[in-house]
Amino acid sequence: MELTFEQARVLGSLIEKQMTTPDYYPLTVNALVAACNQKNNREPVTAFDETDVERLLGELNDLDLARFTRQSGGRTLKYLHRAPDTLGVDDEQAAILAIMMLRGPQTVAELKSRTERYVDFGSIGAVDERVNDLMTRDEPLVVQLPRATGQREDRFMTVLVPDHPASAADSSAPVVAQARPSPLEQRVAALEATVAHLLDQLGLDPVAGRGGDTEEE
Repeated sequence: MELTFEQARVLGSLIEKQMTTPDYYPLTVNALVAACNQKNNREPVTAFDETDVERLLGELNDLDLARFTRQSGGRTLKYLHRAPDTLGVDDEQAAILAIMMLRGPQTVAELKSRTERYVDFGSIGAVDERVNDLMTRDEPLVVQLPRATGQREDRFMTVLVPDHPASAADSSAPVVAQARPSPLEQRVAALEATVAHLLDQLGLDPVAGRGGDTEEE
């Protein structure tokens, strides 16, 4: 399974809030927008709106990674994640993955420091052991990155988010969620490409529908 950076930001935020502020979990869409766009504990900062988050929640629901609930007596939908069941991870492993989803590649020391609000690992060795568990599964969820010049510690990233902006980009500009083409738009684009190819094979102008060698009068 691979997630877009935007999907991972929503899933990581749900995991974080479930572990750090359980009294306010599950989350409303508004609360999740605020969680995704936090300026602390996020790399890079995002500028999602309600429409973005609702769309991303729908995509995560299709992947069985998130679902909605309606609490007794309440009319507002709230959302929760299904990472443990769908990914087959425990709380400690989910905390590690959430940090990687929210902040990109991490060293073991960074993971130890940044997961303290989530769970109590007790030692760096315990974090290293759980990272290794995630790397040695039949279908690994974490990989070790080659050391860059000047780096002293190994860095690890989750394969769930292969294109995380924090792994390469230095830009501090907020990231805006990119909408995927709808199924109808995808079909129209495919048809247009097919028609253009057929016209080219027939030697016709794709725009005017005339022979490509016909001279203008």
